[in-house]
Amino acid sequence: MTASARVEVAPRPLREADLSRVAGVFTDVDGTLTTGHKLRADTVRALERLSDAGLRVVLVSGRPAGWGEAWARQLPVDGVIVENGGLFFLRGARGQLRKVYWERPAERVANRERLQAEVARVLRQVPGARLSVDSAYTEVDLAVDYNEEARLGDEGASRIESLLRARGVTAVRSSVHVNCWLGRFDKLSATRRFAKVAWGEQLDPRDGRYVYAGDSFNDAPMFEAFELGVGVANVRAVLDRIDAPPAFITRAPEGRGFEELARAILARRGRAAREE
Repeated sequence: MTASARVEVAPRPLREADLSRVAGVFTDVDGTLTTGHKLRADTVRALERLSDAGLRVVLVSGRPAGWGEAWARQLPVDGVIVENGGLFFLRGARGQLRKVYWERPAERVANRERLQAEVARVLRQVPGARLSVDSAYTEVDLAVDYNEEARLGDEGASRIESLLRARGVTAVRSSVHVNCWLGRFDKLSATRRFAKVAWGEQLDPRDGRYVYAGDSFNDAPMFEAFELGVGVANVRAVLDRIDAPPAFITRAPEGRGFEELARAILARRGRAAREE
């Protein structure tokens, strides 16, 4: 996409979004819910307020399955999609936590073995590159740290992405890691499957019923698909390089930006109730 084309699709202020039909929120975690890598109490409260108002809330992250299970059990959310769509957690009919994988077991095992070999090959080629600490808790994808405990910068992250893609591995950056996997899934395809399994719905991201909030490169498929794709303000750092920008943008960055979005949704919901 050219620079001029990017200017034409620059995100509009959140105040211009039509939130009148919103029934739920899908949201990234790192850099979208977190602030300085921490989850603030006010942001958790924003999740609670959305849930208490009857909205569906689903986390969509590149983080590991181990993290996703903890989030699904402890946070006020309806489900958690992790490892960039490799699997998700939701509540079963009797309240038990259910785990759903994108791939069948044999395919998952074969892809995991090959992925580990391909990533190890690339790590040897990039000085300072290493797996993220939380890769130990993954089941499907792996993550190379470039901006959490490592400091490889954009140049190092781009080289890792390029080398992995040359080997047939999907590699996409979050705000902290280069996430990599083998398999035909991403955040968007997993979100569609989640809606079908959890709610029996054919998700239409263009119908204005669901918002997606994010901040980085691996959110591009969601920004492209969702009519109500919202970037928290720190997404500005990658707008000149992201494959698809969000339709709208908050004033505040990171978790405070998500809180701003939650307030806007709830305020619109309150107005709608008063008008009935």
